[in-house]
Amino acid sequence: MNPMRKPVDIFQVFGESPQVLTEVLQDGVNLAVWRRRLPAQLEDFAALVVNLGQPLADQRVIDVDEQHMPVLTELLREAADLHGYESFVADVTWLVAAYTCLVGAQRVGLRLRVLTGPMCPRFHVDNVPLRLLTTYAGAGSEWLKEEASPRGDLHTAVPPVDNIQHLQAGDVAVLKGEKWQGNEGAGLVHRSPSGPQGRLLLSLDWLA
Repeated sequence: MNPMRKPVDIFQVFGESPQVLTEVLQDGVNLAVWRRRLPAQLEDFAALVVNLGQPLADQRVIDVDEQHMPVLTELLREAADLHGYESFVADVTWLVAAYTCLVGAQRVGLRLRVLTGPMCPRFHVDNVPLRLLTTYAGAGSEWLKEEASPRGDLHTAVPPVDNIQHLQAGDVAVLKGEKWQGNEGAGLVHRSPSGPQGRLLLSLDWLA
């Protein structure tokens, strides 16, 4: 962290509208969460995908333009025959477009995964500018408030259970990482959920 930089309070914001995600652009905010309830059709589709019991994945780099909706051809194509697939693709498409506008991206990295075990079981910070995460089915990511974050000992520290915060299925979260200018040393400390697995997770990264 730049010793000449004036320290700011680090905090998180939550809201019932997607507009809350724009607040992550403010100094000091390292997490913005849109608390949304998934439509029943999306919940049912995500549950069907997870219940297939297969480690499905879709990873791609998308050239994006704020003036046009992205086209996600054959997204998670193994699930294309499941009821609710069209609604799922429409939702992911909307999130990619919203994220594109949020950061003014020209290229976005998309990863969709069905996880049967913890992907990142240890608390850590992301070496990225801003990452969008949403869990369509299963437990959401776990994170720590600043006062509970053992930044000097992330690899071995075990925070008290009462200090661990939880995202819920359906929440759309934008996490500020270490590569956001001015946020060095203040990336959100988080990890994969420690409970039973079986998750459908979307992540978006700003590549250019």
